[in-house]
Amino acid sequence: MTVNEGLRAMAGFFILLSVALGNWVHPAWYLFTAFVGANLLQSAFTRWCPAMAILRRIGLREEAPRESTSH
Repeated sequence: MTVNEGLRAMAGFFILLSVALGNWVHPAWYLFTAFVGANLLQSAFTRWCPAMAILRRIGLREEAPRESTSH
C-alpha cells in the first residue's frame, strides 16, 4: 500500500465512522466529518497533510514500484 492509498483509506474510514456516530450517537460527530473533508480539500491545494507524515513514518512507500515492460 502506498501513502496515497493509505491516506484515501484513512479518510474514507474516518468519514464513514463519523457519519455513523453522527447518526447513532450524537449529531456533533458531523463536525469531525467536516474536519476530514476540509483537511482533504486544503491538502489538494497545499499538497500537505499531517496524516501523510504519519503514514510515511509507519513505513508506507511513496508510490508502487513500476513494473518493467521489457523482457
